[in-house]
Amino acid sequence: MTIRNALRDHGQRYRPRMSCLRKVEKVLLEMQDPNTGVKSQPQRLVITTIPHAITGEDIVAWLADRFQIEAQEAKNFGSVLVALGYIYPLQDHKRLVIKADASLYRFQTPYFWPTQQWPVEDTDYGECDKQSYNRLHKWMNHKWDFIVMQAKEQYRAAKERKKPDRVVFDCQERAYWVVHRPPVRKHTHTLDLHSFSFMIFTQQAIMRPRVKSSVSIGALVKYCATYSGHDPFLSKCLPSNPWLTDDTTYWSLNMPNVEIPSKMRVERWTFSFKELLSDPRGRDDFRLFLKKEFSGENLAFWEGCEDLKWGTAATMKEKAEQIYKTFLARGAPRWINIDGKTMEITVKGLKHPHRYVLDAAQTHIYMLMKKDSYGRYLKSPVFKDTMKKATNPEEHKFKNRRPSLSPIVIRQQEQEQRAKMAANAPVDITQVMSKLSKQSKEVPPRPPNK
Repeated sequence: MTIRNALRDHGQRYRPRMSCLRKVEKVLLEMQDPNTGVKSQPQRLVITTIPHAITGEDIVAWLADRFQIEAQEAKNFGSVLVALGYIYPLQDHKRLVIKADASLYRFQTPYFWPTQQWPVEDTDYGECDKQSYNRLHKWMNHKWDFIVMQAKEQYRAAKERKKPDRVVFDCQERAYWVVHRPPVRKHTHTLDLHSFSFMIFTQQAIMRPRVKSSVSIGALVKYCATYSGHDPFLSKCLPSNPWLTDDTTYWSLNMPNVEIPSKMRVERWTFSFKELLSDPRGRDDFRLFLKKEFSGENLAFWEGCEDLKWGTAATMKEKAEQIYKTFLARGAPRWINIDGKTMEITVKGLKHPHRYVLDAAQTHIYMLMKKDSYGRYLKSPVFKDTMKKATNPEEHKFKNRRPSLSPIVIRQQEQEQRAKMAANAPVDITQVMSKLSKQSKEVPPRPPNK
């Protein structure tokens, strides 16, 4: 535990007056007097013997005898001592009260008394819940190395202690942090939607497993090697690039719903299930396979969810109800099989439908098709027949074929050509002199000066 001396009252929500604490500490010193104080002796806790332990009934009896008060008032005063951190329980750590029975207590070390005015740091707080830990990790990210080093040293020192000492130290530290819990830092009383979304994103990012750079780079290289032959910028565009040759055969072969696709297009379907569904022609082929497997309702439900997600807002509620009646309701004509938890989430969300109300069910069906139907489709006669019929266009060879120039460029070239011809043409001196003489005759004479 690291406690540093800094500004007064830093890190504590409430601190009683020092004069009252000084009086309490005088009473506490009397309680620890070996002759007239509370009797302390080794007490057995489960299978461990705790040295210098005192019972709650002895504390209440001593306070009642010392101040000549009733037992209930003495019990209340003892609870105040526990709440201020001068006495800590060895069994019930969360309830800071005195029990007038055989419950075991110990006196807190003077180092941890409130009058020491030690500021509490977030790095020392060990009894935090999940949200407090996430907040601590966010605010103390730059101190993480220090925390790890400190934890290692504490762990090494704890292993060297004896078992009774470890129990005492653990109870002592628990009591300290229950009394001196650091305040929760709140910048605003309410969180807006953006802050809430950012908090959820941060928690998911912390929980998400990290991937080594070598693994991610290897996956990137594998992806580039797989898609390099299908990238028009990295490989040839068969039969030709329509942007350079004005030949539209490539666009005709790759229309969304072409009857016979190309082999490169069919080969792309084998890369991933996402590639198959993103191609309308591949989706039609997959639909034909599912129809033969008597499971075409899965793909129909997925397409309905996509239509709901990307459709107009005016028909959103109507589409959601229609999808529910067709695929999810009891006795639906095209009922799909989803688990009970997903169905519960979907039915609850349909009370207030929105674009993404069916995301849970859609993801479930998507993963079902990906893990089961997609693998069988690639091995089915439907896919093999499509691959067999697929075309393989050859590269068009154009002789001296160049793309046409822009009319603006052609006009500039013509103007430059005329300027060059005019500059290189021979000059006739007689014609130039005659033009000059005509111009001089046309100019009227100036009147004489008066």
